[in-house]
Amino acid sequence: MAFSLRQLHYFIAVAEKGSVSSAAQTLSISQSTVTEALRQLELDLGFQLLDRHARGADLTLKGHHFLRHARKILSDVADARRALVGSETAALAGRLSVGVTPLVAGYIYPDLIARFRRAFPGVAVEAVEDAADYLEHLLVGGELDVAVMVLPPGRRSAALQTEAVEISPYRVWMPLGHPALAEERVSLTDLSAEPHVLLTIDEIAEASEIVWRRLGIRPPVAFRTRSVESVRSLVATGAGVAVLPDLTYRPWSLEGDKIEARTLIDDVPAVEVATAWRRGSPLSPAAAGFVSVAATRHGRTK
Repeated sequence: MAFSLRQLHYFIAVAEKGSVSSAAQTLSISQSTVTEALRQLELDLGFQLLDRHARGADLTLKGHHFLRHARKILSDVADARRALVGSETAALAGRLSVGVTPLVAGYIYPDLIARFRRAFPGVAVEAVEDAADYLEHLLVGGELDVAVMVLPPGRRSAALQTEAVEISPYRVWMPLGHPALAEERVSLTDLSAEPHVLLTIDEIAEASEIVWRRLGIRPPVAFRTRSVESVRSLVATGAGVAVLPDLTYRPWSLEGDKIEARTLIDDVPAVEVATAWRRGSPLSPAAAGFVSVAATRHGRTK
């Protein structure tokens, strides 16, 4: 294999934006440059990464798996550069207590802690998963140094200082072949008779229910669960549709069934993930390093 970091960068942009044209616009380069880079990448790998269609491009199953590796490669290269520029950080020692909310634990924290440990191998990290309200209690009480949490929509605690890590808009997930997939953007009003699968962590279900009340609809609820993988499997097999933030989206269920996502016409406030610490308290060097690593997470630019 002889693929380049530039090709990986272009591939990730197309995967995140959903089309070559949108990726090219974001990268400020021509569409032909992106297309040729992807063609060479697929030739080098020996398999197709993307299914092209009139609306854009979707990841193939192998493309979905390769995306994770591509992101890790670029993350490792960035870590190596930081290590060479600031190798003195490796000497930092001590302990760090981190809190995470459930969605963060599954989709953001593993990447953050892996990169933090590479940058600060001398720091011992202890982590706890819980709801945002309880993590705030632990932060204010001095039992946690820092937390990574989904911030409650429309509410900010005066007791906490926060810094954004990722902003993730909601989309509606549907099984392959759903009639609404013919449209680029979908309204929840048009899906009001469809059974919905609700994710009951980090106030994700509440976001849907708030919009339902505003629109004056009450779709049937097929299932409530704390597991994103359960939502994925249920949607993929046609048990219902789901409204979830993009940070959780994967186009394939564990069983290998395809899931499609569409932008919502309705105004659903995006999920905001942030690092948080007690306002007025100086961050320890380890905590400051963690906040710095979190601020460079790739998904923040989505």
